[in-house]
Amino acid sequence: MLILLTGGSACGKSSYGEKLAVSGPKPLYYIAAMQPYDEECLKKIARHRDLRAGKGFETVERYTGVDTLELPETGGTALLECLCNLTANEMYIHPDMPVDPVEKALAGVKNLMRQTDTLIVITNDVGSDNEDYSEETRAYIRYLGRINARVAAMADRVYELVAGIPLCLKGDTA
Repeated sequence: MLILLTGGSACGKSSYGEKLAVSGPKPLYYIAAMQPYDEECLKKIARHRDLRAGKGFETVERYTGVDTLELPETGGTALLECLCNLTANEMYIHPDMPVDPVEKALAGVKNLMRQTDTLIVITNDVGSDNEDYSEETRAYIRYLGRINARVAAMADRVYELVAGIPLCLKGDTA
């Protein structure tokens, strides 16, 4: 089963994703894609670690190359946190020369799907604010939009979280 969770920043996606994951088959894997670039990232990573403490997750830090990641055991449930970070990491694998990350990110999702019974993917709704971004940022938003649409098409369930409330957009409610 593939479940996609989307929504704006700090809307409850991670908490809901963890809630779904812990009710799924074991083992539980948390695929962490956020690179700790600065103090703000370190704080966010620490907060997420605290949130999932004691829930039985095995954390796998993988910033790029999820398409080649081998989990310790097959089956169970994996939570990929998050597709936005993975997309940016793949796009900027060579910081001075951005590349199209779409197929690499999608291959990562498919790889995790092959190894798990349930895969929960967290992403963000970016680009709907119509801000005047740089061309590079607009390219990232377009890439992530394409990836989100393709993962949603593959997904059994898609939820948008609004103020912590999951709205089912596709599939049966959990």
